[in-house]
Amino acid sequence: MDLNVVWFILIAILWVGYLVLEGFDFGVGILLPVLGRDDRERRAIINTIGPVWDGNEVWLIVAGGATFAAFPEWYATLFSGFYLALLLILLALIVRGVCFEFRSKRPEPEWRSRWDMALFGGSLVPAVLWGVAFANIVRGVPLDADHEFTGTLLTLLNPFALLGGLTTLALFVTHGAVFLALKTRGEIRDRANAAAGRVGLGAAALAVIFLGWTQALRGDPPSLLLSVLAAAALVGGLLANRAGREGWAFAGTALAIGLTVVALFVALFPDVMPSTTDPANSLNIVNAASTPYTLTIMSVVAVIFAPLVLLYQGWTYWVFRHRIGVEQIPEEGSPEPPAVGTVPGVAGGDAG
Repeated sequence: MDLNVVWFILIAILWVGYLVLEGFDFGVGILLPVLGRDDRERRAIINTIGPVWDGNEVWLIVAGGATFAAFPEWYATLFSGFYLALLLILLALIVRGVCFEFRSKRPEPEWRSRWDMALFGGSLVPAVLWGVAFANIVRGVPLDADHEFTGTLLTLLNPFALLGGLTTLALFVTHGAVFLALKTRGEIRDRANAAAGRVGLGAAALAVIFLGWTQALRGDPPSLLLSVLAAAALVGGLLANRAGREGWAFAGTALAIGLTVVALFVALFPDVMPSTTDPANSLNIVNAASTPYTLTIMSVVAVIFAPLVLLYQGWTYWVFRHRIGVEQIPEEGSPEPPAVGTVPGVAGGDAG
Protein backbone atom coordinates (compact mmCIF):
# COMPACT_ATOMS: atom_id res chain seq x y z
CA MET A 1 0.00 0.00 0.00
CA ASP A 2 1.20 3.54 -0.76
CA LEU A 3 2.81 5.11 2.31
CA ASN A 4 0.73 8.27 1.82
CA VAL A 5 -2.40 6.18 2.33
CA VAL A 6 -0.81 4.29 5.22
CA TRP A 7 -0.05 7.50 7.09
CA PHE A 8 -3.48 8.94 6.39
CA ILE A 9 -4.92 5.80 8.01
CA LEU A 10 -2.47 5.96 10.93
CA ILE A 11 -3.32 9.60 11.62
CA ALA A 12 -7.02 8.68 11.58
CA ILE A 13 -6.28 5.91 14.12
CA LEU A 14 -4.40 8.36 16.35
CA TRP A 15 -7.35 10.76 16.31
CA VAL A 16 -9.72 7.90 17.10
CA GLY A 17 -7.56 6.97 20.10
CA TYR A 18 -7.36 10.54 21.29
CA LEU A 19 -11.04 11.43 20.96
CA VAL A 20 -12.24 8.14 22.48
CA LEU A 21 -9.90 8.35 25.49
CA GLU A 22 -9.80 12.10 26.02
CA GLY A 23 -13.51 12.20 25.22
CA PHE A 24 -14.48 10.62 28.53
CA ASP A 25 -11.95 12.89 30.29
CA PHE A 26 -13.76 15.91 28.86
CA GLY A 27 -17.11 14.44 29.81
CA VAL A 28 -16.03 13.81 33.40
CA GLY A 29 -14.69 17.36 33.71
CA ILE A 30 -17.93 18.83 32.38
CA LEU A 31 -20.04 16.67 34.70
CA LEU A 32 -17.92 17.38 37.80
CA PRO A 33 -20.01 20.31 39.17
CA VAL A 34 -23.24 18.56 38.14
CA LEU A 35 -22.75 15.09 39.66
CA GLY A 36 -20.49 16.00 42.59
CA ARG A 37 -22.66 17.28 45.43
CA ASP A 38 -19.82 17.90 47.92
CA ASP A 39 -16.05 18.00 48.02
CA ARG A 40 -15.57 14.29 48.73
CA GLU A 41 -17.81 13.31 45.82
CA ARG A 42 -15.98 15.69 43.50
CA ARG A 43 -12.64 14.28 44.65
CA ALA A 44 -13.91 10.77 43.90
CA ILE A 45 -15.01 11.88 40.43
CA ILE A 46 -11.64 13.49 39.70
CA ASN A 47 -9.85 10.36 40.92
CA THR A 48 -11.53 8.28 38.19
CA ILE A 49 -9.44 10.10 35.58
CA GLY A 50 -6.54 11.27 37.76
CA PRO A 51 -4.18 8.40 36.83
CA VAL A 52 -4.93 8.40 33.08
CA TRP A 53 -5.78 11.89 31.78
CA ASP A 54 -2.20 12.87 30.96
CA GLY A 55 -1.55 9.58 29.19
CA ASN A 56 -4.67 10.14 27.09
CA GLU A 57 -3.31 13.49 25.91
CA VAL A 58 -0.22 11.76 24.52
CA TRP A 59 -2.42 10.65 21.62
CA LEU A 60 -2.94 14.30 20.68
CA ILE A 61 0.79 15.04 20.77
CA VAL A 62 1.54 12.03 18.58
CA ALA A 63 -1.30 12.87 16.16
CA GLY A 64 -0.01 16.43 15.79
CA GLY A 65 3.59 15.28 15.37
CA ALA A 66 2.62 12.64 12.83
CA THR A 67 0.64 15.19 10.82
CA PHE A 68 3.58 17.61 10.87
CA ALA A 69 6.02 14.94 9.68
CA ALA A 70 3.83 13.04 7.21
CA PHE A 71 1.75 15.90 5.75
CA PRO A 72 3.57 19.19 6.46
CA GLU A 73 1.42 21.20 4.02
CA TRP A 74 -1.73 20.02 5.79
CA TYR A 75 -0.21 20.87 9.18
CA ALA A 76 0.86 24.35 8.05
CA THR A 77 -2.50 25.24 6.50
CA LEU A 78 -4.46 23.81 9.41
CA PHE A 79 -2.50 25.61 12.12
CA SER A 80 -2.43 28.93 10.28
CA GLY A 81 -6.11 28.92 9.30
CA PHE A 82 -7.41 27.47 12.59
CA TYR A 83 -4.90 29.33 14.74
CA LEU A 84 -7.29 30.99 17.18
CA ALA A 85 -9.42 27.88 17.70
CA LEU A 86 -6.37 25.69 18.26
CA LEU A 87 -4.87 28.28 20.61
CA LEU A 88 -8.05 28.25 22.69
CA ILE A 89 -7.92 24.45 22.82
CA LEU A 90 -4.28 24.56 23.94
CA LEU A 91 -5.04 27.11 26.67
CA ALA A 92 -8.00 25.03 27.86
CA LEU A 93 -5.85 21.89 28.04
CA ILE A 94 -3.22 23.80 30.04
CA VAL A 95 -5.91 24.99 32.46
CA ARG A 96 -7.13 21.40 32.89
CA GLY A 97 -3.63 20.20 33.74
CA VAL A 98 -3.17 22.97 36.28
CA CYS A 99 -6.53 22.11 37.87
CA PHE A 100 -5.48 18.54 38.57
CA GLU A 101 -2.29 19.72 40.25
CA PHE A 102 -3.52 22.75 42.21
CA ARG A 103 -7.05 21.88 43.34
CA SER A 104 -5.88 19.95 46.41
CA LYS A 105 -3.17 22.42 47.44
CA ARG A 106 -5.53 24.30 49.77
CA PRO A 107 -8.58 23.08 51.73
CA GLU A 108 -10.76 26.20 51.45
CA PRO A 109 -14.10 25.51 49.67
CA GLU A 110 -13.80 28.72 47.63
CA TRP A 111 -10.37 27.70 46.35
CA ARG A 112 -11.54 24.26 45.27
CA SER A 113 -14.77 25.59 43.80
CA ARG A 114 -12.83 27.93 41.52
CA TRP A 115 -10.63 25.10 40.29
CA ASP A 116 -13.69 22.92 39.74
CA MET A 117 -15.20 25.58 37.50
CA ALA A 118 -11.86 25.98 35.72
CA LEU A 119 -11.82 22.21 35.11
CA PHE A 120 -15.37 22.47 33.79
CA GLY A 121 -14.39 25.25 31.36
CA GLY A 122 -11.12 23.58 30.42
CA SER A 123 -13.09 20.48 29.42
CA LEU A 124 -16.02 22.25 27.76
CA VAL A 125 -13.99 24.40 25.36
CA PRO A 126 -12.05 21.60 23.62
CA ALA A 127 -15.09 19.32 23.63
CA VAL A 128 -16.86 21.88 21.44
CA LEU A 129 -13.94 23.20 19.40
CA TRP A 130 -12.65 19.80 18.28
CA GLY A 131 -16.05 19.19 16.71
CA VAL A 132 -15.99 22.61 15.06
CA ALA A 133 -12.49 21.95 13.69
CA PHE A 134 -13.23 18.50 12.26
CA ALA A 135 -16.50 19.65 10.74
CA ASN A 136 -14.67 22.46 8.94
CA ILE A 137 -11.96 20.10 7.71
CA VAL A 138 -14.56 17.77 6.20
CA ARG A 139 -16.74 20.57 4.82
CA GLY A 140 -13.78 22.44 3.36
CA VAL A 141 -12.42 25.94 3.85
CA PRO A 142 -11.42 28.71 1.43
CA LEU A 143 -7.86 28.07 0.16
CA ASP A 144 -5.97 29.97 -2.51
CA ALA A 145 -3.61 28.49 -5.11
CA ASP A 146 -0.79 28.48 -2.54
CA HIS A 147 -2.96 26.47 -0.11
CA GLU A 148 -3.26 29.45 2.22
CA PHE A 149 -6.43 29.91 4.26
CA THR A 150 -8.25 33.04 3.03
CA GLY A 151 -11.23 33.05 5.39
CA THR A 152 -11.84 34.58 8.82
CA LEU A 153 -12.95 33.31 12.21
CA LEU A 154 -16.57 33.78 11.14
CA THR A 155 -15.88 31.46 8.18
CA LEU A 156 -15.21 28.68 10.66
CA LEU A 157 -18.34 29.41 12.69
CA ASN A 158 -20.74 28.18 10.02
CA PRO A 159 -23.90 26.19 10.90
CA PHE A 160 -22.39 22.82 9.95
CA ALA A 161 -19.31 23.41 12.11
CA LEU A 162 -21.38 24.61 15.07
CA LEU A 163 -23.52 21.49 14.77
CA GLY A 164 -20.31 19.44 14.79
CA GLY A 165 -19.26 21.17 18.01
CA LEU A 166 -22.58 20.47 19.70
CA THR A 167 -22.41 16.84 18.54
CA THR A 168 -18.96 16.20 20.00
CA LEU A 169 -19.96 17.97 23.22
CA ALA A 170 -23.03 15.76 23.65
CA LEU A 171 -21.12 12.60 22.72
CA PHE A 172 -18.28 13.34 25.15
CA VAL A 173 -20.64 14.16 28.01
CA THR A 174 -22.51 10.88 27.39
CA HIS A 175 -19.20 9.00 27.16
CA GLY A 176 -17.98 10.61 30.39
CA ALA A 177 -21.20 9.80 32.24
CA VAL A 178 -20.97 6.15 31.19
CA PHE A 179 -17.32 6.07 32.26
CA LEU A 180 -18.25 7.47 35.68
CA ALA A 181 -20.98 4.85 36.04
CA LEU A 182 -18.37 2.21 35.20
CA LYS A 183 -15.75 3.55 37.61
CA THR A 184 -17.78 4.60 40.66
CA ARG A 185 -20.23 3.12 43.14
CA GLY A 186 -23.13 4.35 45.19
CA GLU A 187 -24.99 7.58 44.52
CA ILE A 188 -22.44 8.91 42.04
CA ARG A 189 -22.89 5.80 39.92
CA ASP A 190 -26.68 6.18 40.01
CA ARG A 191 -26.51 9.85 39.02
CA ALA A 192 -24.03 9.08 36.23
CA ASN A 193 -26.31 6.36 34.84
CA ALA A 194 -29.25 8.77 34.85
CA ALA A 195 -27.18 11.55 33.23
CA ALA A 196 -25.95 9.21 30.48
CA GLY A 197 -29.53 8.27 29.66
CA ARG A 198 -30.72 11.86 29.46
CA VAL A 199 -27.78 13.36 27.57
CA GLY A 200 -27.46 10.28 25.37
CA LEU A 201 -30.83 10.87 23.73
CA GLY A 202 -29.76 14.36 22.69
CA ALA A 203 -26.36 13.06 21.55
CA ALA A 204 -28.04 10.44 19.37
CA ALA A 205 -30.30 13.02 17.72
CA LEU A 206 -27.41 15.44 17.09
CA ALA A 207 -25.18 12.67 15.75
CA VAL A 208 -27.82 11.50 13.27
CA ILE A 209 -28.35 15.05 11.98
CA PHE A 210 -24.62 15.80 11.78
CA LEU A 211 -23.69 12.54 10.06
CA GLY A 212 -26.63 12.90 7.68
CA TRP A 213 -25.49 16.40 6.77
CA THR A 214 -21.96 15.07 6.30
CA GLN A 215 -23.27 12.50 3.85
CA ALA A 216 -25.05 15.22 1.91
CA LEU A 217 -21.80 17.21 1.64
CA ARG A 218 -19.15 14.56 0.99
CA GLY A 219 -20.67 11.19 1.65
CA ASP A 220 -20.07 7.90 -0.10
CA PRO A 221 -21.25 4.32 0.59
CA PRO A 222 -18.39 3.39 2.97
CA SER A 223 -18.82 6.52 5.11
CA LEU A 224 -22.60 6.02 5.10
CA LEU A 225 -22.16 2.46 6.39
CA LEU A 226 -19.78 3.67 9.11
CA SER A 227 -22.24 6.40 10.11
CA VAL A 228 -25.05 3.87 10.45
CA LEU A 229 -22.81 1.60 12.55
CA ALA A 230 -21.84 4.56 14.76
CA ALA A 231 -25.49 5.38 15.39
CA ALA A 232 -26.23 1.72 16.16
CA ALA A 233 -23.30 1.53 18.58
CA LEU A 234 -24.53 4.62 20.43
CA VAL A 235 -28.06 3.24 20.72
CA GLY A 236 -26.66 -0.08 21.92
CA GLY A 237 -24.53 1.72 24.51
CA LEU A 238 -27.55 3.64 25.80
CA LEU A 239 -29.61 0.46 26.07
CA ALA A 240 -26.79 -1.26 27.95
CA ASN A 241 -26.53 1.72 30.29
CA ARG A 242 -30.27 1.53 30.96
CA ALA A 243 -29.83 -2.15 31.85
CA GLY A 244 -26.97 -1.33 34.24
CA ARG A 245 -24.33 -2.99 32.05
CA GLU A 246 -21.74 -0.22 32.28
CA GLY A 247 -18.95 -2.15 30.57
CA TRP A 248 -21.02 -2.76 27.45
CA ALA A 249 -22.35 0.79 27.62
CA PHE A 250 -18.81 2.20 27.66
CA ALA A 251 -17.86 -0.05 24.73
CA GLY A 252 -20.89 1.25 22.84
CA THR A 253 -20.16 4.95 23.36
CA ALA A 254 -16.46 4.43 22.64
CA LEU A 255 -17.30 2.58 19.43
CA ALA A 256 -19.78 5.30 18.45
CA ILE A 257 -17.15 8.04 18.80
CA GLY A 258 -14.50 5.97 17.05
CA LEU A 259 -16.74 5.06 14.11
CA THR A 260 -17.85 8.67 13.77
CA VAL A 261 -14.22 9.82 13.46
CA VAL A 262 -13.48 7.06 10.95
CA ALA A 263 -16.57 8.01 8.93
CA LEU A 264 -15.33 11.62 8.75
CA PHE A 265 -11.87 10.54 7.56
CA VAL A 266 -13.38 8.18 4.97
CA ALA A 267 -15.61 10.99 3.71
CA LEU A 268 -12.55 13.26 3.55
CA PHE A 269 -10.27 10.84 1.64
CA PRO A 270 -8.23 11.40 -0.52
CA ASP A 271 -8.33 15.08 0.46
CA VAL A 272 -6.91 16.26 3.76
CA MET A 273 -8.11 19.88 3.45
CA PRO A 274 -10.72 20.52 0.73
CA SER A 275 -10.93 24.00 -0.77
CA THR A 276 -14.30 25.69 -1.12
CA THR A 277 -12.75 28.36 -3.36
CA ASP A 278 -11.62 26.00 -6.11
CA PRO A 279 -11.33 22.19 -5.87
CA ALA A 280 -7.96 22.48 -7.64
CA ASN A 281 -6.62 24.28 -4.55
CA SER A 282 -7.46 21.38 -2.23
CA LEU A 283 -4.78 19.61 -0.24
CA ASN A 284 -4.73 15.85 -0.61
CA ILE A 285 -2.58 12.92 0.47
CA VAL A 286 -0.24 13.51 -2.48
CA ASN A 287 0.41 17.26 -2.66
CA ALA A 288 0.45 17.65 1.14
CA ALA A 289 2.79 14.72 1.87
CA SER A 290 6.44 14.49 2.83
CA THR A 291 8.98 12.65 0.70
CA PRO A 292 8.82 8.85 0.45
CA TYR A 293 12.11 8.62 2.38
CA THR A 294 10.63 10.56 5.31
CA LEU A 295 7.52 8.41 5.34
CA THR A 296 9.65 5.27 5.28
CA ILE A 297 11.72 6.36 8.28
CA MET A 298 8.55 7.31 10.16
CA SER A 299 7.06 3.90 9.42
CA VAL A 300 10.07 2.10 10.88
CA VAL A 301 9.94 4.23 14.05
CA ALA A 302 6.20 3.67 14.41
CA VAL A 303 6.56 -0.12 14.10
CA ILE A 304 9.17 -0.17 16.86
CA PHE A 305 7.74 2.24 19.42
CA ALA A 306 3.94 2.17 18.96
CA PRO A 307 3.51 -1.30 20.56
CA LEU A 308 5.56 -0.21 23.59
CA VAL A 309 3.40 2.86 24.14
CA LEU A 310 0.20 0.82 23.78
CA LEU A 311 1.45 -1.79 26.26
CA TYR A 312 2.34 0.85 28.83
CA GLN A 313 -1.00 2.62 28.55
CA GLY A 314 -2.86 -0.68 28.71
CA TRP A 315 -0.93 -1.55 31.88
CA THR A 316 -1.92 1.82 33.41
CA TYR A 317 -5.61 1.18 32.80
CA TRP A 318 -5.29 -2.32 34.24
CA VAL A 319 -3.65 -1.09 37.46
CA PHE A 320 -6.35 1.56 38.01
CA ARG A 321 -9.28 -0.60 36.89
CA HIS A 322 -11.23 -0.74 40.17
CA ARG A 323 -14.28 1.28 41.11
CA ILE A 324 -13.96 4.31 43.39
CA GLY A 325 -16.41 5.25 46.13
CA VAL A 326 -16.80 8.20 48.45
CA GLU A 327 -15.91 5.93 51.37
CA GLN A 328 -12.37 5.71 49.97
CA ILE A 329 -12.00 9.49 50.08
CA PRO A 330 -11.02 10.56 53.62
CA GLU A 331 -12.40 13.60 55.36
CA GLU A 332 -10.19 16.68 55.08
CA GLY A 333 -7.25 16.46 57.49
CA SER A 334 -7.65 12.75 58.32
CA PRO A 335 -5.02 10.13 57.43
CA GLU A 336 -5.52 8.93 53.89
CA PRO A 337 -5.26 5.20 53.14
CA PRO A 338 -4.43 4.16 49.57
CA ALA A 339 -7.56 3.60 47.50
CA VAL A 340 -8.39 0.25 45.99
CA GLY A 341 -6.73 -0.10 42.61
CA THR A 342 -4.20 2.67 43.19
CA VAL A 343 -0.47 2.49 43.64
CA PRO A 344 0.75 4.40 46.71
CA GLY A 345 3.07 7.21 45.75
CA VAL A 346 1.91 7.37 42.14
CA ALA A 347 0.65 10.82 41.08
CA GLY A 348 -3.04 10.71 40.32
CA GLY A 349 -4.01 8.34 43.14
CA ASP A 350 -5.77 11.34 44.66
CA ALA A 351 -5.78 14.11 42.10
CA GLY A 352 -8.54 15.89 43.97
